[in-house]
Amino acid sequence: MKATTIWENGFSSKVTNNRNHTVTLDLPQAKGGDDLGATAFELCLMSYSGCVNTIFAMVAQKMRINFTSLEVDTDGEQNNGTPTFSDVKIELRIQSDASDKKLEKCLQITLETCPVGVLFHQAGVKTTYNIIKMQEA
Repeated sequence: MKATTIWENGFSSKVTNNRNHTVTLDLPQAKGGDDLGATAFELCLMSYSGCVNTIFAMVAQKMRINFTSLEVDTDGEQNNGTPTFSDVKIELRIQSDASDKKLEKCLQITLETCPVGVLFHQAGVKTTYNIIKMQEA
């Protein structure tokens, strides 16, 4: 796996995973950027959210949990002026007929195996979560 970053202008850059997928990074205007994309720090939290979503779907498939909707909100906090995240709160919203116990188990396995989450855990970031079961429309 490899990533390459090419500076564009000001604080803007393009990052590629060398599989033809590119992400624009930039700073917000309040920090001198042009707000052309997320910051690298924001992308870390976005990656955690996306990883939980993907791994949950994979684990759910193995556990034979069917769902019609899945959303993951991830809220990162920086306590006491730390430059990194100190706490992350995950809210998983799902439409499923699976039992609460089965969904809870699926999320536990997800959090233990999500590669980005493992990195956050190894860095000492405390993660808490909540599952909200949404009603079918």
